[in-house]
Amino acid sequence: MPTDPVAEAAPAKINLCLHVTGRRADGYHLLDSLVTFAGVGDRVTVTHGKGLALDVTGPEAALLVPEADNLVLRAARAMGVADAQLALWKTLPVASGIGGGSADAAATLRALLRLTGRSLPSAEKVLALGADVPVCLALQPVRMQGVGDLLSPLPRLPDIWCVLVNPRVPVPTPQVFAALTTRQNPPVPDIPPETLQSAASFAAWLATATRNDLVPPALTVAPILAQVQTALSTTDRCLLARMSGSGGTHFGLFTTQAAAEAAGQRLRKARPDWWIVSSALQR
Repeated sequence: MPTDPVAEAAPAKINLCLHVTGRRADGYHLLDSLVTFAGVGDRVTVTHGKGLALDVTGPEAALLVPEADNLVLRAARAMGVADAQLALWKTLPVASGIGGGSADAAATLRALLRLTGRSLPSAEKVLALGADVPVCLALQPVRMQGVGDLLSPLPRLPDIWCVLVNPRVPVPTPQVFAALTTRQNPPVPDIPPETLQSAASFAAWLATATRNDLVPPALTVAPILAQVQTALSTTDRCLLARMSGSGGTHFGLFTTQAAAEAAGQRLRKARPDWWIVSSALQR
């Protein structure tokens, strides 16, 4: 086992598209989504200790749920760990559609695996932590189906940069799904290989062949998201602007780092009150 502390990144999860294809009898929604990860995120650090304790710091720590319900602690308990000191550096906005809590839980599982040598929890226990925890645990571009439990690796994506924009308005996932009116929608089509030749061709395919079915209900929960979409979609050289997950973070896709960083700078100047970062997307 490694010498503590052990740290794991918890990168932002990006739903390039999200189709709601049905609903099970138990109320869980069936999803079909192409998921990748950005190069920004939280960080979880674990060390040996007596009892379980969590220290949360960072620029986005203030709005987190009470400590006892935090997904970092829930992940540790799911793994059967009773003695560990946990630290979460929080840089992703809360309830923002980019898997912050799920990414934190997955990072906790990976870190405790390295620290303690214990086995990961069962697939059922991982999924019980949240629908996005399995994909965040896999930490690679995948097609996510079912209730978040069916993961298929994606072909290698082209080089793409993104700008992430969040208006600092929490958008709780349960509220968004409660406002959803249409639950039987077509699935995501298979990616045509020729569209993977460039960021532009891939973004054009995403724009015409895929969607995010949670946009209409998210707008009823947080109307400000329409302003975020407009701000991103009208940014120079943005290939595609779309909401990730259940909102309220939107992503804009760009062909180069320079284009993404320039767009991010312009948006930060116009809206200094919003959370705005630029990053490469995992291929």
